[in-house]
Amino acid sequence: MYRALATTVLVVHFAFLAYVVLGGFVAWRWPRAFWPHLVAAAWGLAVVTIPLTCPLTYVEHWARRRAGEAGVGRGFIDQYVEGVLYPERHTHLLQVIVGLVVFGSYAGVYVKYRNRRDTKRGTEEMSEPPATV
Repeated sequence: MYRALATTVLVVHFAFLAYVVLGGFVAWRWPRAFWPHLVAAAWGLAVVTIPLTCPLTYVEHWARRRAGEAGVGRGFIDQYVEGVLYPERHTHLLQVIVGLVVFGSYAGVYVKYRNRRDTKRGTEEMSEPPATV
């Protein structure tokens, strides 16, 4: 049971990481998703810049120990991403790329919001009767 919990937490962790990187694009379709993603992105930035232990990492390590496995001493990114999905020497480059992807998604949200607002404003101006002198 604990092994299944550890695997489930691992899947949730990968999903959260994908959301941190790509979730800003969800706000292109659903603007209300912007704020939850901003919180997730801020958490992701904090975990990378400040030595914090993610609660998901804590739960995974706890479940692995309870399952009789050796506790993993490294964080999620150190264990499953860095050196596995890309060489460790490219960590800083990948962090910059992730930051640019998130920033780009937010820029897209802003442009879509601004265009929607301008379109709405233009429609309202067209529907007003012309001013009489």
